[in-house]
Amino acid sequence: MNVITRGIRNAFRNTIRTVSIVTILGLSIGLSLAMLVAHQAVGEKINSVKASVGNTVSISPAGARGFEGGGNALTADQLSKVKSQAHVVSLTESLGDRLTTSDTNLQSAVDAGSLGQRFAQRSGQSMGGPGGGPPALSQDSTSNSGGTTTTFTPPVTVNGTTDPTNLTSSGPGGGGSFTLKSGKVFSSSSTEDVALLGSTLATKNNLKVGSTFTAYNTTITVAGIFDAGNDFSNNQVIMPLAAVQTLSAQPGAITSATAKVDSITNVSSVTSAVKSTLGSATDVTNAADESKNTIAPLENIQTISLYSLIGAVAAGAVIILLTMIMIVRERRREIGVLKAIGAGNGKVVGQFMVEATTLTVLGAFIGIALGVVAGNPITKLLVDNSSNSQTIQGGPGRGGRGFGFVRDNVSSIHAAVGWDIILYGFAAAVLIAVVGSALASFAITKIRPAEVMRTE
Repeated sequence: MNVITRGIRNAFRNTIRTVSIVTILGLSIGLSLAMLVAHQAVGEKINSVKASVGNTVSISPAGARGFEGGGNALTADQLSKVKSQAHVVSLTESLGDRLTTSDTNLQSAVDAGSLGQRFAQRSGQSMGGPGGGPPALSQDSTSNSGGTTTTFTPPVTVNGTTDPTNLTSSGPGGGGSFTLKSGKVFSSSSTEDVALLGSTLATKNNLKVGSTFTAYNTTITVAGIFDAGNDFSNNQVIMPLAAVQTLSAQPGAITSATAKVDSITNVSSVTSAVKSTLGSATDVTNAADESKNTIAPLENIQTISLYSLIGAVAAGAVIILLTMIMIVRERRREIGVLKAIGAGNGKVVGQFMVEATTLTVLGAFIGIALGVVAGNPITKLLVDNSSNSQTIQGGPGRGGRGFGFVRDNVSSIHAAVGWDIILYGFAAAVLIAVVGSALASFAITKIRPAEVMRTE
C-alpha cells in the first residue's frame, strides 16, 4: 500500500474524530473565506469611493457666501486655468440668482415661518428698513397700532449650471440629491430657455413638463421636474448656465465652480495649484474631510476582516497541529514498526501529511459552502457595526452630505464569491495542512523503533 493510499485510509480510521475535526476545520475555513470576501469587497469599495467621493475642489469668489457675501464673479479666463491643471478631469460651473416679483410669475413653495420672518425683519433693519435686505419674492409692509409688520415670502432661487444633476455643488439650493421624476435633463452646453423645476415648486404653480412660466420677462419651458429630497432644494429652478447669464444680464459671470479630481490622493496638490494660480481673488476649498469620514469606517472593516482572516487560518492550523500531534502519539508503535521494516522518515512523514491534507480538504468543502452562504451576511454585519459605531462616535456630519452619505456608501457594499475565492479556500486548506503537520512531522523523525518496542 503506497503512502497516499495509506494516508487517505488513516484519515477515516476513527469516524467520530474525523467528523469532529472536519466540522471544526470547515468552520475555520468558512470564516476565513467570509473574511476574505469581506476584505475584497471593502477594498473594491474603497477604490470606488476614492474615485467618486471627496475628490472635488470648490472655487468661489473671495468673500462670497451664497447671497449674503460679496466679491466679484469668476471669469472664463480664470476657470480655463483651472481646467488645464493636472489631475482635473472636469469642471462644473454655475451662476446663482434670485427671482423677485418683477422677474417672474412663479410663487414660492416655501413658507417663511417664524425663522423667515425674523430673517427678513433683521435684514431690513440692518439694511435700512423693510425692503432693504436681500431680494424676496414678496416682502410687504403694513401699518397698524402696534407699528409696522413685514410679511416675507422666501424667494425662488435660480441655478444656472453646466451639470444640472449635481445639486451638491456650492450653488444656491444645493446640498440635496437629484431624482428626475418626469421630463428630461438639458445638456451641459445648452443655451435654450428651458428649466428643471423642483417638485414642490412645480406643484405650487400647477406646472408640469411642457408648461411655461415667465422669468426675466422671458417665457421659459419646463423640461423636467426633479426631487431633491428637501423642501429648500425643491423650491429652485435649474437652467442652462448660458441662458441664465444672458437673461440676467451677467455675460460670462460664474458664482461657483467645482473641479473634479481623478483621485482623492491628488486633491491636496490640485487645491494648492489652484490657489497659487488664482490668488487671493478666490476662495478654494476641497472635500478632503468628507472623503476621510467616508473611508474611515471602510478601512476599519477592512482591518477587522484582515485580522479575522489571519486568526481563522491560524486557528485551523493549530487545530490540525494538535490533531496530528495527538495522532502521532497514539501511533508511536505503528510508526516504530514501519521504520523497523524499512520505511524511511520521508514515507512515514508523507503518510501523515496526506492524512492531514485529506482532513483539511474535506473541511475545505464544508468551509467553501459556508463561505459562499455567509460571506455577504457577515460583511453586512461588519458594516452595520461599523456604521453604528461611527454614528455614536462621530455623530452626524456638519458639512457636505454628512454622515448619511457615509452610511449609504458603507451599507451599499455587496460581497460576491467568485472562483478566485474558492481557489483561495483550497489554498488555505493546503496551507493549514502543511503548517499544522509540520511539527508533528518533526516529532515523527525523532521516534526510534528500538525505543518504541522496548517501552511497548
